[in-house]
Amino acid sequence: MTHSLNTPASPKASLSLPADRNLDDRSRRARLEPMSVLPLGDSLYEIESGAGHTYLVDMDAARCTCPDHVFRDARCKHIRRIAIEITEGRVPPPGRRAVVCHDCERSVFVDEDAPGPFYCEDHTLYPGDAVLDRETEDRLTVVDVSDRRADSVRIQSAGCSVAEYGTNENYDPDVPVVGAVYPHARVARNGVVPDSLKVYVFPRTRLQKVSVSSDETFAASRFRSETESESEPESQTRSRSRSRSRSRSRTERTERSAQS
Repeated sequence: MTHSLNTPASPKASLSLPADRNLDDRSRRARLEPMSVLPLGDSLYEIESGAGHTYLVDMDAARCTCPDHVFRDARCKHIRRIAIEITEGRVPPPGRRAVVCHDCERSVFVDEDAPGPFYCEDHTLYPGDAVLDRETEDRLTVVDVSDRRADSVRIQSAGCSVAEYGTNENYDPDVPVVGAVYPHARVARNGVVPDSLKVYVFPRTRLQKVSVSSDETFAASRFRSETESESEPESQTRSRSRSRSRSRSRTERTERSAQS
């Protein structure tokens, strides 16, 4: 079964009973009978029973088209089965739909009218995340995640939108824009060089989230240590210089004494 929401039906199967197994007959049948649930949107679900019968269920109104509900006004096994599948994450709840993560194809639930692209939690970008530029394979650090589209954000220096920029032609123009910096900012004695912290903007689909390895963490720590050494106060530099001069003088006097 498929629908315009592009949300697939859950596999037709039976579900396991809970540990206590203290269930009434309808709840037990809701789990043990093989059924398939298809979300249709607007709180509507289509359910196919083990016998091959198909019914329509409105979860907001708690109504089903099956005889058990229509003639007995019972909370039938179909309503119960859909509630179970929603609770267990097998199908999306009312107002949500199932989509595929752009980077890993894992299924995630989003609002029915949410625009793509879609990402699971592991691939959702936040400020501070490390990303890979798919075009250049450069590593960058995210500083901002915008909800503005790539075709609506202009690059002043290039005179075009982010979507129209030459290297972005292969990426969708209607995706959000992400701001990122290259992680090798130059640090001078008086502080960070402003030009080295320039923020570059990319279509979201051009960037791939990556994990930071321990080697990269060590390298970043080493870089900070070297930077601190390069930018230490001038007084400390002069002090070490005088100490080295005194040491060389003592060495020269010792060598002249040894030669005499």
